[in-house]
Formats: sequence, structure tokens, C-alpha cells
Amino acid sequence: MSKQYLLIHNFPALYEILNELKNSLSFGIRIIVDIKEIKNNINLTDLIISNQNLNLNNQIKIDKFPIEYGKLVDILNIAFLKKKIEFKKNIKIGKFVINYNSRKLYKDDNFINLTEKETTIINFLNDSAKPVTIYDLQKKVWGHNSELETHTVETHVYRLRKKIFDNFKEKDFIKSYKNGYLIVSS
Repeated sequence: MSKQYLLIHNFPALYEILNELKNSLSFGIRIIVDIKEIKNNINLTDLIISNQNLNLNNQIKIDKFPIEYGKLVDILNIAFLKKKIEFKKNIKIGKFVINYNSRKLYKDDNFINLTEKETTIINFLNDSAKPVTIYDLQKKVWGHNSELETHTVETHVYRLRKKIFDNFKEKDFIKSYKNGYLIVSS
């Protein structure tokens, strides 16, 4: 998932304060002047803060000012976490829908339960536009940083592909290429 942003509308002082502290924030910040710009440039997991009601789902309201910096950052981090969890509810990947929260993969009226590792593999592959190498999967999904020969990735991907085929008769959801694995979402 890409980085989440706080879009700040009509709060120049708040932007200046957060911009000074941006290295310690877990989210990015952007200042937005035109409301039309907000509607055109917002991602599903971004949040908006404004001193006026914009009637947008992603807007958070903070009613009590002044507010301590630590409390403000806590409110923002909780709101971002909720947005991320909500976003992960049902993601469409071609003919499939995956619910990262319940770890289920659906196709039509059927579903399979996924392990945490299988869900992480699908998420990582789905976020990539090109085949992901075994080394990258070892490093990013398993946290292995060594050059040791291991077949953990191949074994997990093989079992996941078999599970998907056995339940959905779909053999091309995760394609194997010479340079890695890729989810084919068509």
C-alpha cells in the first residue's frame, strides 16, 4: 500500500507545524487550497482536515483547539489506521475479491481461508506491476536478508497456487515467470 497523506485545507499554521516535524510522522502531509483539487487528488486511505465541513468521507473533525501536538498525532494515527483497515476489507483483484482483515479469498459465491503468510504474499504481489523475484519475497515477506539457498518461497507459492486451483479451478491467478511471480488480474 502506498503512503498515506493528510491533506490540509484552510489550516496553514497546522501545515507549518506538521511540516517542521514531518520526519517523525508516519504519514505524509500536503496543503490543499482548492476543494476541487481535494476531490481529484485523494486516495482512499488519505485523510482531510479542514476548518469547514467538506462533506467528504475522508474528512476528520477536530473540534477542540488548542490541542497538544502529541494528542493531535495520536488522533491522526488512529484515523489513518482505521482508514487502512477499512480499505483492506474487500479488494478486487480480477475475478477475485480478497478481504485482508478476515484473510479470505472469494470468487463468485465460493471462498477459501488464507493463512497470514498467504495473505501477505498476495498483498505484496498485488502491489507490484512486474514479476517479484524470489529474493524480494524472501526479503520483504519473510525478512530473510541472506543469500542462503532456501525453497520456502517456492513451497508457499506452490501451495497457495494449488489451493486456489483446487477450490476455484483457476490456474493463472499467480503466474510464474523466469524472473519471479506476478498476479494476473484479468
